[in-house]
Amino acid sequence: MIKEFCAENYTHIPKAIYNGANRIELCDNLAVGGTTPSTGVLEEAFQYTSEKSIPLMVMIRPRGGDFIYNDTELKIMHTDLIEAKKLGVDGVVFGCLTPSNWIDEEAMELLLDVSDGLQVTFHMAFDAIEPSRQKEAIDWLIAHQVDRILTHGGPMDTPVEEHFTKLHEWIDYADDQITFVVGGGVTTANAQAVCEQTGASEVHGTKIV
Repeated sequence: MIKEFCAENYTHIPKAIYNGANRIELCDNLAVGGTTPSTGVLEEAFQYTSEKSIPLMVMIRPRGGDFIYNDTELKIMHTDLIEAKKLGVDGVVFGCLTPSNWIDEEAMELLLDVSDGLQVTFHMAFDAIEPSRQKEAIDWLIAHQVDRILTHGGPMDTPVEEHFTKLHEWIDYADDQITFVVGGGVTTANAQAVCEQTGASEVHGTKIV
């Protein structure tokens, strides 16, 4: 089981790794679901995780709220991606949608182009995609060589246990062509059950270790 610890800033990273985190997702502003961390935080975090041989994934998100970004916001994300890549991080985490709750294909292709050579996770924007098109979205992300999908399986205000059937269905459908990381209400107490009931091998959260 891969336990990805969601770290707000640098502070909790050493303890999380000591307690068994196998990967770190670094962000800021968890109160709004996470935004891009500062370059200073990113640099210190990467130096520490590199010494411990722990992969570091960086959130690329210019603000809280929805995942529909205008040209200026995409330019900010583009720059932040380039800076993260220059530092040598292992991967990045982002997701862009259209007002009709579909993948913003043009925006994603632009960011994926810059992300070449990095691991890419499409974050919980996935859960905002029109449910009838989520399998189609899985196909699109596989076709564009995205490595992972971070998902709760449904609305964040519902327990993850309510979405085990759907998560299992998606994981079967993907057939090992993309990795699902289950997050949102996943803790040390239920992580094993989440993996057993859904078929996932990767879990994510602030209380995962």
